[in-house]
Amino acid sequence: MGKIRVRTLGEEALEKKQKQESKQKAKEKKLVKGAKGGERIVAVLPTEEELKRQEVPKETKKKTLQPKHTRSKRYKAIAKLVDKTKIYPLQQALAFLPKLHIASFDETVELHINTIDKGISATATLPHGTGKKTRVAIANDEIVENVAKGKIDFDVLLAEPSMMSKLARVAKFLGPRGLMPNPKNGTITTNPKELAKKFEGGQVTFKTESKSPIMHISVGKLSFGAEKLLENIQTVLNAVKPQNIKNATLKSTMSPGIKVKLD
Repeated sequence: MGKIRVRTLGEEALEKKQKQESKQKAKEKKLVKGAKGGERIVAVLPTEEELKRQEVPKETKKKTLQPKHTRSKRYKAIAKLVDKTKIYPLQQALAFLPKLHIASFDETVELHINTIDKGISATATLPHGTGKKTRVAIANDEIVENVAKGKIDFDVLLAEPSMMSKLARVAKFLGPRGLMPNPKNGTITTNPKELAKKFEGGQVTFKTESKSPIMHISVGKLSFGAEKLLENIQTVLNAVKPQNIKNATLKSTMSPGIKVKLD
């Protein structure tokens, strides 16, 4: 007779539990084996949910702000002397301007005119000049070649009509600088030598910006004094014509602007 195996009550449930534990141990052995004999260690990767919980938000890049242009204490002090709500009579503004002088050099006096429209230009000979020597050139083959090489050493370029076709090839260099001869500013002439003397003697040409109805005009130096500056400014205003002018601001190179009456 063979062996008879007798089970006691509850042994079946215990056996089932032991089998489950054995299976679990077998799985663990497969995942992590001993390091002997070149056996590999199998890494258990985290689940997708665990990865999300572990994710660290990326640091947002901080925008580097450009440093704001700050005025000097001296400029701020003199700026307080100017009443921004007031429009000064021209003579009073000219008498006031030297008090706003802060630079160590002889500052240029500038007149900024807001016009009624764009495309306004004028030419005038300032009775006392601008205080700066104007470099005048007369277009020829040599000038054209120099400009094509990027060499521009003049403030005004005059040309005879016959030279305009040659200057066309360097217009891309002259145009953006406002140096291209054209009939509107009177720099195309049949007598360039005579006209060069006028420019060297104080004749200036001014026009509005290409995109804005505003003119920036140098009318002399602070050292000229109020009387000479007034004569230069009146010459400019007559050339631009009062009906073309909305308002104006007077200033020197380093000073705050002064709103002026042009009556």
